[in-house]
Amino acid sequence: MNAAAAALTDERVLIDHSPPAVAAHEVARRYGEGDTAVDALRGVSLEVPDRQLTAVMGSSGSGKSTLMHILAGLDQPTSGSVEIAGVEITSLKDNDLTKLRRQHIGFVFQFFNLLPMLTAEENGVLPLTIAGRRPERAWLEQLLDSVGLQDRRKHRPSELSGGQQQRVAIARALVSRPTVLFADEPTGNLDSATSAEILELVRRSVDELGQTTVMVTHDASAATIADRVLFLADGQIAKSLARPSQAQVIDAIQEVPGQ
Repeated sequence: MNAAAAALTDERVLIDHSPPAVAAHEVARRYGEGDTAVDALRGVSLEVPDRQLTAVMGSSGSGKSTLMHILAGLDQPTSGSVEIAGVEITSLKDNDLTKLRRQHIGFVFQFFNLLPMLTAEENGVLPLTIAGRRPERAWLEQLLDSVGLQDRRKHRPSELSGGQQQRVAIARALVSRPTVLFADEPTGNLDSATSAEILELVRRSVDELGQTTVMVTHDASAATIADRVLFLADGQIAKSLARPSQAQVIDAIQEVPGQ
């Protein structure tokens, strides 16, 4: 075997054995006890590949928001485990979990949750400010340019449109270069035209910045930007589609129980 072939083989081995960005193992979540207990998740196992976008769909009560919160370390499973960047997070102490979230997790909410007294740029770098860190200037400029906020960086939220505010929220989630970005209905509070712009931005963050992303959505058109779509029903993964068309997503929604 020549040197080039050996190097290629070594590279393939590294790729094959690289850990997923996020992995869940038999995750269950029960609320309450006895006859009033509700099983929001029933033994969910999944892997989120690095540098890919995974969408999660399901009807109200299917467990999709509970799953996202557990994957992001915002809630604890009743049983099972979650790993982020190879670190098992479900047994971490609160301080260690907070540090891990700051380093590895970004979150985009349906409602923008911007601080009204801060400018777009100040809101965008807020996670670093809280952590006592300064943004790397070259990265900040690239990020503001990527999300289309260079000319709005000094504006406060009241001076921005809904789409611009969500762009600020996305920049805020990306500024620390997290291992995984979680997006909870990121277009749920936007009109259709603005939603399309935000979805394009989310997709570009994967393709151009290599950002691993998990997105919860109820919108069939939004799901089509994903590399994979998981459909939840009754706290379990009922179906999975790779790079589906909108028609395939709609068909799956009709096929999966409870959708």
